[in-house]
Amino acid sequence: MDHHQLIQQFKEKAQLVSATIHPEMTLETALTTAVKYCQKKSSCQTSRPWESPPGHQDNGGAREHVKTIALPENHASLETLLSPMCSSRGIELVTKNFRNHARGMDMGITFADYGIADTGTLVIGCDGEDMRLATMISDIHVALLPQSRIRSTALELTDELEDMMAAPGAYTAFITGPSRTADIERVLAIGVHGPLELHIMLLKD
Repeated sequence: MDHHQLIQQFKEKAQLVSATIHPEMTLETALTTAVKYCQKKSSCQTSRPWESPPGHQDNGGAREHVKTIALPENHASLETLLSPMCSSRGIELVTKNFRNHARGMDMGITFADYGIADTGTLVIGCDGEDMRLATMISDIHVALLPQSRIRSTALELTDELEDMMAAPGAYTAFITGPSRTADIERVLAIGVHGPLELHIMLLKD
């Protein structure tokens, strides 16, 4: 299977599990697209109306929701691009202490280490707590995946996975579509244990 077919298979499989695919993007275009999605989305659906998170103002009992984007500190190279995009749209860019936002954030942006074509799965090294929380407590998870990092099967990643999990305390996440469960009366529910939406930005190499 050539690389074009590999990318196409990944796109098809990821879409089957309700992920949204954005192909052939530059990094700047991907971030711009993500920020626009955040700006347009409804208020964070995991926020509790009786609590006023940091950055929210109580105006006579009506709380104003400030959109938030979580960007883990180990992605600091993106902050230079993201910060002015967020500021111009009134979005708060959070880069650390995500535990303080455990009631929910609007969007988390992370890099994916690899993609697995035959299942549409993302592989993400989440050794730090903030990295894990960015993929788990946001309404929308945006994953940036270079196209060259897509592999046909998980078996083709054996050596890479061994390296990723070699360090003590290493945590590697396999993410296939947005969060879902059907363990309550076999009714499918999206977003119960994590993001409501997964957007995969396939970056040009």
